[in-house]
Amino acid sequence: MAELTALFRPQSVAVVGASKQPGKIGNAVMKNILASGYRGAVYPINPKESEILGVTCHPSVSAVPANIDMAVLSVPAAQVLAVARECGEKKVKALTIITAGFKEIGKEGLDLEKKLLLLCSQYDMRMLGPNCVGLMDTHTPINASFAATFLSKGEIAFLSQSGAILLAILDWSETAELGFSKVVSLGNKADLSEIDFIEDAANDPYTRVILCYIEDIVDGPRFIEVAGRAAKKKPVIVFKSGVSQAGAQAASSHTGALAGSDLAYDTAFEQCGVIRAHSMTELFDLAVAFSKSAIPAGDRVAVVTNSGGPGIIATDNIEMLGLQMARFEKNTIEELRANLPQEAGIYNPVDVLGDAGVDRYEFALQKVMEDSNVDSVLVLVCPTAVTQPVEVSHTILRARDAYPGKPVFAAYTGGQSLAKGAGLLSGAGVPCFTFPEPAIVCLKGLNSYGQYLNARAVADERVLAGVDQKTVKAVFYDATRDHRLILLGSEAAEAANAYGIPTAPIVLATTPEEAVEAADKMGYPVVLKASSPKILHKTDVGGVIVGINSAAEVQKAFIEIMESVHRYLPKVVIYGIEVQKMKEPGTELIIGMTRDLQFGPLIAFGLGGIYVNLLKDVAFRLASDLKNAKKIEEMISETKAYTLLKGYRGEAPKDMAAVIDVIRRTALFVTDFPEITEMDINPLFAYKKGVSAVDVKITIS
Repeated sequence: MAELTALFRPQSVAVVGASKQPGKIGNAVMKNILASGYRGAVYPINPKESEILGVTCHPSVSAVPANIDMAVLSVPAAQVLAVARECGEKKVKALTIITAGFKEIGKEGLDLEKKLLLLCSQYDMRMLGPNCVGLMDTHTPINASFAATFLSKGEIAFLSQSGAILLAILDWSETAELGFSKVVSLGNKADLSEIDFIEDAANDPYTRVILCYIEDIVDGPRFIEVAGRAAKKKPVIVFKSGVSQAGAQAASSHTGALAGSDLAYDTAFEQCGVIRAHSMTELFDLAVAFSKSAIPAGDRVAVVTNSGGPGIIATDNIEMLGLQMARFEKNTIEELRANLPQEAGIYNPVDVLGDAGVDRYEFALQKVMEDSNVDSVLVLVCPTAVTQPVEVSHTILRARDAYPGKPVFAAYTGGQSLAKGAGLLSGAGVPCFTFPEPAIVCLKGLNSYGQYLNARAVADERVLAGVDQKTVKAVFYDATRDHRLILLGSEAAEAANAYGIPTAPIVLATTPEEAVEAADKMGYPVVLKASSPKILHKTDVGGVIVGINSAAEVQKAFIEIMESVHRYLPKVVIYGIEVQKMKEPGTELIIGMTRDLQFGPLIAFGLGGIYVNLLKDVAFRLASDLKNAKKIEEMISETKAYTLLKGYRGEAPKDMAAVIDVIRRTALFVTDFPEITEMDINPLFAYKKGVSAVDVKITIS
């Protein structure tokens, strides 16, 4: 992004609030800029000083006799608006506001932050922060932060919403000998957010991997768009904190109950190719792996080990994470059998045994690396009396260089006796771990990213026919006029039908005579249901009677339901009794939606009926990702319902195309009407030909 040039490659920087006094933030920022080797002009701003750290000081921004690209503000919060206005009048291009005391302290601070953002917008200034540590770029170079250390040059861009975590990582990185291209403390993200900096890093020639620590995403759709484009160029790895169920809002629908608070992030990240880390350790393990390794051609992993236990652990983890243990070619197995001891494991994992010297490792590694059924290799080394860790490391490096397209990872499970060999690998760019598990997590990340890069783009299909928005608007208007957020069953069915979702005929009757008339018209058998938005589980209060076959039975059932509901729930208003055509049983499915605050409508599909919450056989996608049949069938294939739809144990296959069509129509429906907060079609009966929605629930805002 050209507009971020003023932050990362400014021609001149003003430090407002610069100080001579050690221990002050304004002093630390000045020292860091000067010590970083920054080659542009630096203007300390402080009306009480004539010079700071040997640089001429100015009383105000407006007193600087030259243009200013970036101003770093370290002044009390009460002064920030006045300084920002002065910067705007000076035509400063970007602000980095280190000052705290904004929305993080409550309403008063939030109001101040809104005024600051408006002011920046008026003067066309971009803003980092407020309440941030600052930023660094090792290739400019510039350190416009109050961090205690500058960074080594590297290829990792690190964006952090937490200043404390950023400072800790910078301190740790020196010990870990990890280099960065740029580091950004996002602070309150009043203007610029991780989205802007991901976009910038994707186009930065010095950045190979983009790392983010974030606590929230405000603009979900834009994040998906920008991160998706960025991930096509280089890996984007995110550690998103705040995943507990305590953060989930109360949900009235099955879909809402199943979704949880963090599922939308998982779904969104997968959709746009972002690799999700689940700890800080994993975040930086993945960073090292992506910055040092090739992307594997596939998911087939070979393991070479000198110990059976770690080999079994590795095998278990490879399969648990959805990777494949490579199946060697016949020639590979024969050569391993002929040249390794009789007791050695020759299939996968390859166990060269505890008495293996470097020659045995070298032979086994050479054979598995040259096998065309192997995409990546994990080498495990345990300390024995004859282990040669340094020599084995040289062997691994030779194998890596001979087959640059196949990632080689290592786990040196031990301590001091293996340290020199492990250090040799790490220094030469082979990711080396103490235990197998993190190595396999990284291999999984590389493979997932490779799949995203290789996925063929599928064009969105044409606009759906049979969509009647006017009917839906009328239904919603009637409900809101009646001060209801939950639609009656008949209303929900009418709205769904208006979007081409096949529903079982249903009519609301307020008298037994109306119920008989409706039943006679639609044909028997019918079902009668109590109609009230206050009753979530009608069967619990005697509110449903099925299998009704005559007018007399309809009249009797109408009265029985009304009496039963009034007995259980005497204060609940009953709108009437819904008469619905009873459909032949089919394969019971659920299609639902819950609306995520960040990413919008989240669609669920799985086995439906009374067991939906028990079995939880559900797959989720964002509605924005369900615009073609291929994507929808991929979603369906993640569930056990897919097996039933394909035909199971002699059962005839069900109408997959009709199920796909309903999912697509549901996604369009909830996208077109953002006032829908939750929706359930449960059950949706799937037949050999066609489908029918038996029960539709819709909640609107």
